[in-house]
Amino acid sequence: MNSALRLRRQADFEHVRRAGKVYRHPVLLISVCANALPHNRYGIVAGKRLGIAVARNRCKRRLRAALRQMHDTLRQGFDIIVVARRNLIGQPFAGLLRILSKLFMQAQLIETC
Repeated sequence: MNSALRLRRQADFEHVRRAGKVYRHPVLLISVCANALPHNRYGIVAGKRLGIAVARNRCKRRLRAALRQMHDTLRQGFDIIVVARRNLIGQPFAGLLRILSKLFMQAQLIETC
């Protein structure tokens, strides 16, 4: 993912968590907050409860790939944090895309078809 599209600073993460709205699913949760930029920025969180480093890194890679694939269909101008939960480990990629789509629809970041 392009570095301009990533949330990196701790202050940015805290701002989204404090001012953003949270949408939950048993596999993922997303926090969304408007930003003043013409594009979205994404942050991915995979805590130690998720498992060993190999599992955490694999989950983050899969989430980055899913976000890269969905980026063009989303409304722009938002900071989005995606938090992986333990149930993500057994999910197929198509299921992950479906869950992300559902959460983004709840957040009104994609138009319903």
